[in-house]
Amino acid sequence: MRPPAFAPALVPAAGIGLRAPHLAEVRARQPELGFLEVHSENFFAEGGAARAALLGLRAEHAISLHGVGLSLGSATGLDTEHLECLAALVAAVEPVRVSDHASFARVDPGCGRPVWHGADLLPVAFTPGSLAVMVANVQRVQERLGRRLLVENLSASLAWADDTMAEADFLAELARRSGCGLLLDVNNLVVNALNAQPAGTPAAAADAEAGRRACAWIDRLAAAAPAGAVGEIHLAGYTVAGDGLVVDDHGSRVHAPVWPVYRHAVRRFGAVPTLIEWDTDLPALDVLLDEAACAQAAMSEVLA
Repeated sequence: MRPPAFAPALVPAAGIGLRAPHLAEVRARQPELGFLEVHSENFFAEGGAARAALLGLRAEHAISLHGVGLSLGSATGLDTEHLECLAALVAAVEPVRVSDHASFARVDPGCGRPVWHGADLLPVAFTPGSLAVMVANVQRVQERLGRRLLVENLSASLAWADDTMAEADFLAELARRSGCGLLLDVNNLVVNALNAQPAGTPAAAADAEAGRRACAWIDRLAAAAPAGAVGEIHLAGYTVAGDGLVVDDHGSRVHAPVWPVYRHAVRRFGAVPTLIEWDTDLPALDVLLDEAACAQAAMSEVLA
């Protein structure tokens, strides 16, 4: 069940992901939102219309920069050019938050060949070795940016056979060792939990078990992570493919099983800035604003 319609906010307002088709309308209407979030890499080029539009919005709205290309889990290390582009963008925009993912994409094939980039968010192994790599990379990013980075949990359809740590423990220890914050994607938790259900599980039972597992994941993170580690929450829609695989496609309203998990996250972590992500099959702006209002209402209801 979706939360009730928007109620007067007693806590920080939710935000939306800003995509190019909505840019002019957002500037014209000036909707009341806590923040706007953009994909960092779309604005790396200095000058031009895109950067100018973002800087114009920065005068009117809080901006959060969300990246997909740092490859924080790569043993190959960070791409220096990518990091320098991000640092220049951060300096120009002065965002309220900067985030990326607990993933890898860069691999050194050896023999003097160029580094391969998978152009995807590939899951890391949850091992002490992977943790050490990510801690070092996150610390390098934070030192270059001069600010805390938020690191997001993934939706992943596979895991590594040599995993030795629970994902929540891995991320909590990452925050503890590096001083970074965490971006809690509640939708990803539910998607992963749904994909873990045995084939043929009735939908209602699968939803209930996925919610239970996602809430248990949140409880584990809350117990292990430093206080205040969760700096942002993401909500989005997913789709169920023909083979039953649940895909985190960010192409629809937030699904019913996600809302109770979101409320649980608010109970555990408090008034955390919350984003409605929508990247495919973009709807009218009013649909995004309605979803943000639902998130705001849910947060206010829990904290009342």
